[in-house]
Amino acid sequence: MESDLQLKKDVASELERAPGVNAAHIGVGATSGVVTLMGHVSTYGEKHAAESAAKRLAGVRAVANELEVKLPSEMHLPDEEIAANCLTALREHVAVPYQKLRVLVNKGWVTLEGVVEWEFQKSSAADAIKYLRAVRGISNNIDLIARSTANDIKLAIEAAFKGSAEIDSDKIQVEVCDGHIHLRGSVRSSAEKNEAQRAAWSTTGVTAVVNDLVITV
Repeated sequence: MESDLQLKKDVASELERAPGVNAAHIGVGATSGVVTLMGHVSTYGEKHAAESAAKRLAGVRAVANELEVKLPSEMHLPDEEIAANCLTALREHVAVPYQKLRVLVNKGWVTLEGVVEWEFQKSSAADAIKYLRAVRGISNNIDLIARSTANDIKLAIEAAFKGSAEIDSDKIQVEVCDGHIHLRGSVRSSAEKNEAQRAAWSTTGVTAVVNDLVITV
């Protein structure tokens, strides 16, 4: 396994190269493959971009994102204006059923509520607003509706795994209960683990995913 010191250096270098990230105010810690991001950034979008950059690296098992969003004075907006901007962004995103959603804003922190059928609709709603001006953070509390049987969901996820060039489906076990998915087994990298989770979430009827896949390097 890569040493913690080397992993820390690799993550710091990746942050330096990441578009939209100012690494000057970001500190990095690493312990047994768990990376901690510390310091502050100027937007929520930058916080998300920093986390995504860290997750891309082989050897990263988990990321604790402790970055604080400190908005420059010129970036501040009243909550009602942030809410209006969020509603506009949701309405303009083709993958988001905005009529089924509610937006709450408290001191720049946005909470999304409502019910949708697909995980990609839930994640797309957060994606639509994460780079908006003055957004400090997002709580995605959108619920998913389970419509398929457990066996249907299990077969669909296993088929998605087998159809992916990035996933070794023989080493992953899928358990399904009331739309909740539990992934067990082993993967070769953080990227494969994330891809398995993405494939599970993209399956109709999935309402929650517990990803207990172990990275073996």
